[in-house]
Amino acid sequence: MSKTIGVAEVKRRFSEMIEKVSRDGEQIIIQKNHKPLAAMVSLKDFEIVKKSGRLEENKGLLAAIGAWDDFEDIDKLIKQIYMARRKAKDRCMKGLS
Repeated sequence: MSKTIGVAEVKRRFSEMIEKVSRDGEQIIIQKNHKPLAAMVSLKDFEIVKKSGRLEENKGLLAAIGAWDDFEDIDKLIKQIYMARRKAKDRCMKGLS
């Protein structure tokens, strides 16, 4: 069963909310200004969602930033890209001359 509660109330009753989630399996939707922001679920429920693959991975710029960790020589690669652009005759790039 899920219940929607405001942030202020969750702050006041945090220990109680943790108990309801962990002991009773209650799911709590936390909202602010009538907009859902987050959810509190038991660790068991979280593991089920995690294993199902339904947790979204980073997208867009966050994914690109995370992907940089896989490149050992990212600075070298960026330098090569800039050098290639400087040498390119088919387009004018301001600030790269």
